[in-house]
Amino acid sequence: MDDTDLKILSHLQENARLSMVEIGKLVGLSSPSVTERVRRLEEQGVIISYRTIVNPKGLKKHITAFVLMEPRDCNKYKKFAMEHSDVVECHRIAGMYSYLTKVVTESVHTLEDYINLCLEYGKPTTLIVLSSPVEHKSFFTESEKL
Repeated sequence: MDDTDLKILSHLQENARLSMVEIGKLVGLSSPSVTERVRRLEEQGVIISYRTIVNPKGLKKHITAFVLMEPRDCNKYKKFAMEHSDVVECHRIAGMYSYLTKVVTESVHTLEDYINLCLEYGKPTTLIVLSSPVEHKSFFTESEKL
């Protein structure tokens, strides 16, 4: 992977809707060259997918929380987290807790419902998000895009 690949990735991470022509203009390559590089990055697993970031408030989900779990059975909790509609991320972690789960839900009442369900699997510790000054941050600095 060279500097041009990194610039292409930087622009795609910022705006995945850019056309190959637009990216080519930004990095100084032809559209076919950009297309080939992007295809190669996809094949190498560097680019996994293209997604839309949805504002949870637009879905009437106003509460975000992180739940640290000490489950009695990790596999049962993992299955529960994978199937619950309010869980948007679940990470196996090292340390005092086994899982860090990000929950996005409608209200503190629905968060409480989720926590009550968690009690069946172990001991949850809940951290409610007040604000998120850094979200979806690019892996690249502004100077790396040039």
